[in-house]
Amino acid sequence: MNLQIGIVGLPNVGKSTLFNALLKKQVALAANYPFATIEPNVGVVEVPDSRLPKLAEVTKTSEKLPNLPPLKYALVEFVDIAGLVAGASKGEGLGNKFLANIRETDAICHVLRHFSDPNVLREGSVDPEQDLTIIRTELQLADLETLQKQHQPKGAVSKDEKDKWETIQDFLAKIEQGQSLVCQSEVEKLVAKELCLLTAKPEIFAINVDEKELVKTQELTELFAKKLQVKKEQIVIISAKIESELAVLAAEDQELYMQELGIKESGLSRLAAVAYQTLGLQSFLTTGEIESKAWTIRKGSTAQEAAGVIHTDFSKKFISAKIINFKEFVELGGWSACKEIGKIRQEGRDYVMQDGDVVEFMIGK
Repeated sequence: MNLQIGIVGLPNVGKSTLFNALLKKQVALAANYPFATIEPNVGVVEVPDSRLPKLAEVTKTSEKLPNLPPLKYALVEFVDIAGLVAGASKGEGLGNKFLANIRETDAICHVLRHFSDPNVLREGSVDPEQDLTIIRTELQLADLETLQKQHQPKGAVSKDEKDKWETIQDFLAKIEQGQSLVCQSEVEKLVAKELCLLTAKPEIFAINVDEKELVKTQELTELFAKKLQVKKEQIVIISAKIESELAVLAAEDQELYMQELGIKESGLSRLAAVAYQTLGLQSFLTTGEIESKAWTIRKGSTAQEAAGVIHTDFSKKFISAKIINFKEFVELGGWSACKEIGKIRQEGRDYVMQDGDVVEFMIGK
């Protein structure tokens, strides 16, 4: 769906190291995806999904086409946003470039320093809480300028125009009080999108820690959720240094290294999963002898919209969708077995897709 997360941070917090790890991981996966079309400042990461191997086992997904991978995971794109320093909203550093780039992203990943390497100068970074305050202040100042430039509609105005102006005034009051924007109504979402407001974007927080602290992931997650006053689900404890080392290893060597470190999965995998949830995305699944694949859709998407993700013509020529829950599909043993006992549902174009639906679309000519 080409939705992107902007990686933001002060100098020397590990942002570049983390992004380089993303790029190395991308290179390792290059045989699987057409990365030639991806810009150099975009890193692509697979979203972990334990369901795909199980689907492949049930449907005997093979390597009939050896040049294509039998398992295709959903992907998340991360964009390297450079140039943030105090004063960015006034053009300090690469402020204008920073603001322009971040406006184009769908969410923000704050990289916050909590590692103790004395060889890496802080250059403005103090601690995660103060660093986040600096970043958010610059975003708020930029939004304040944007909102102050808006003009009240004059004369006979429609209800929509009136609602928009009231929303702008409400946003302005919140920004002046140092608050981030939480968009709940459709009008709020529309205004935030039209004005590209930075503080209205969803946030995730990558806390860059020392290698020895990775075993305390749960404890640190709870600690920083309280310190930063955010939800635990928004936080990923990560060691950018370790991720850069893991990214160049073969899969088996990665497993061994993570066992040595006492961690179950890489930080990049956890970051991708958190980003996927933060963007309000979910996956539906397709499976057969050639491949098993996770397709990305927004939560609340209809069957017709989901069909269009596979191919635009599928949306136009949609007839119906054969759907079964993933768990039932695996337990019963695949399409044929599910069909025999009547477990496959026939759904129309307005059916709201559920995460993990296994689907076969019926498409007209």
